[in-house]
Amino acid sequence: MDRFRMIFQYFQSNSESVMNGICGLLALASVKMYTSFDFSCPCLPQYNMAYGLGIMFVPPVILFLCGLILNRQSLVMLEEWRRPQGRRKKDPAVIRYMCSSIMQRAMVAPVVWIVVTLLDGKCLICAFSGSLDPEKFVGFANVSTVQAQQLLAKVPCKDDELMRNNTSRKAVSRYLRCWSQALGWSILLILIIAAFLARWLRPCFNQATLLQARHWSNYIDIEQKIFEETCCEHSRLFAHKCILHFFESMRQEIKLHSCSLPGEGEGAEGEEDLLQGITDQDQVNKLLKTWYYEKPPLDVSQATQR
Repeated sequence: MDRFRMIFQYFQSNSESVMNGICGLLALASVKMYTSFDFSCPCLPQYNMAYGLGIMFVPPVILFLCGLILNRQSLVMLEEWRRPQGRRKKDPAVIRYMCSSIMQRAMVAPVVWIVVTLLDGKCLICAFSGSLDPEKFVGFANVSTVQAQQLLAKVPCKDDELMRNNTSRKAVSRYLRCWSQALGWSILLILIIAAFLARWLRPCFNQATLLQARHWSNYIDIEQKIFEETCCEHSRLFAHKCILHFFESMRQEIKLHSCSLPGEGEGAEGEEDLLQGITDQDQVNKLLKTWYYEKPPLDVSQATQR
């Protein structure tokens, strides 16, 4: 039990590292999903583009939403953004930092999926084979426009009877695969250059502002965790106290059934101290409402003076 508690405390204190690990796992999962996915183009002029672009962009949207759902800070950031001003002011720089951090982590898996699909080339071939100019390829130049569109749409289906002996099918596939791979490598190069510049140009900007935003974003996350833990502890003690009062009120009836009860006042003093004077549901609701609408200012000296 202690070992599980240590693991849980590690995850709580290293939420940023855990989220980096989750984003890495999502990226690996996206690659595994694509390699195990049986891509089969419909080879129909009216469906090829919808299917190819759908396979390229719909899974990244799903992976992006999964990244937002799994990131605990996304909910914390929304709560901080939407909460009333109250007694504690809201810092837009902290909210922007949290939003930027969340978006960067959530975009890892979708970008990996798009780059992998472009480097493979099947999606782009399926989506744009029917959009090419048939006059650029010898095998499609001597047929009507409608027949050429139908033949070009069947380029991804190499086992089709019409395309099995067509000499231009491989030329169209190579042409579109080259464009797809060039686009994939270009996106990857742009992302690497952007990450390089962001890492090496960061010291040129105001580091104090960045440290403050990072510190207070971590504080908001940790404060929310400690508040939830405190509420859980109070709920447990409050429920325990209510159950004791229930059995106290039923003492006479229980005595008739020859059941023994613990001595009066046993452990009650310590529980009263932990409950801190909160004895009914209305007081608990008022406390939670006050926490949401009027969070205390970040000034420990006031609590010390009290």
